Amino acid sequence: MCIRYTRKKACEEGLEDQWSLQYFDEALYFSLLVQTYGNPNVTYDWWAGNSGTASRSGKFLAAHAAHAGLMVFWAGAFTLFELARYDPSIAMGHQQLILLPHLATLGIGVGEGGVITDTHPIIVVAVMHLISSGVLAGGGLLHSIRLPGDLGQATGRAQKFDFDWKDPSKLTFILGHHLIFLGLGNIQFVEWAKYHGIWDTSIGAVRTVEPNIDLGMVWGMQSSFLTINSLEDVMGGHGFLAFFLIIGGVWHIISKPFGKFDKGKGSELLSGEAVLSYSLAGIAYMAFVAAFWCATNTTVYPTEFYGEVLKLQFDFSPYFADTWADRGDLHTARAWLSNVHFYLGFFFLQGHLWHALRAMGFDFKRVEKAFDGMETAKVTAAD
Repeated sequence: MCIRYTRKKACEEGLEDQWSLQYFDEALYFSLLVQTYGNPNVTYDWWAGNSGTASRSGKFLAAHAAHAGLMVFWAGAFTLFELARYDPSIAMGHQQLILLPHLATLGIGVGEGGVITDTHPIIVVAVMHLISSGVLAGGGLLHSIRLPGDLGQATGRAQKFDFDWKDPSKLTFILGHHLIFLGLGNIQFVEWAKYHGIWDTSIGAVRTVEPNIDLGMVWGMQSSFLTINSLEDVMGGHGFLAFFLIIGGVWHIISKPFGKFDKGKGSELLSGEAVLSYSLAGIAYMAFVAAFWCATNTTVYPTEFYGEVLKLQFDFSPYFADTWADRGDLHTARAWLSNVHFYLGFFFLQGHLWHALRAMGFDFKRVEKAFDGMETAKVTAAD
């Protein structure tokens, strides 16, 4: 458990009255969410925003909606920014663009030779993102200011999404809904490629793609998917991923963990901080995969939009270097994407280790104290 403090000990320390015990219980519960190292009355500075949402599901939802709004706003605004500075006479991959290459890969607004010929659909996508960001921002403000900070106090179906970090049944219920929406996103991608079409670098044009629904192919590509060179296989993989995500989502919604959730099943390692560490590990893995995939694969990341493939080099730290001749001080979109994903993945991994160790009870202040004590430490030689 994250805290070695008991209600009995609280009574022994003079917290006998009902109000104090209730306050102690709330503080003890909070310590199971965020590591407090036995301090039942911990406070945080204003910039530690997560501490204010860790134990309140309504505020937690508000923070998620607000963060999503910021990301969607950036996507819409930056798409318009890139479109304003786009030069059709220069290869897209050599213009240090980030979002336009992704839209072009989806076959949006791009024509022969990988040149943007129709800006209208790109503007529509950007404006839709800006509108959506306003809706998300409004939802964040609504849940933060007007609606209950705890969904358990809400009315209707919203109560079902009130959660307790110590309740695996509720966490798996919410996980199931996330998986279903991810599955629906995969279906949307497959259907888009099937009926609208995406860019095929082998023919230099947009074409429709029929997914290759072959489980043997998916199984065989587990260790070599970075070198995939067939759009049909890419879409087939997304089709199977959608199926497994939706089935997994339904399973997590209708089922509950088997047996008693005890120490043997990790009850002492289930906390808000532990879940955060698991999430950081997952996003670190995805960032590393995206970095290497973008650096080397030209089917999913066409050279027309992202520039030439990269080579891995080592200096002070590993990095992906451009192979584009005569680039001067410029970098390809591929170099930007690969290196940013690689270093974000590295820091996500450090965050995973940091929060995992804290969730397990490791006190990093001991490290600081150990270094401070080195100045006065002495070694006495034995006689």
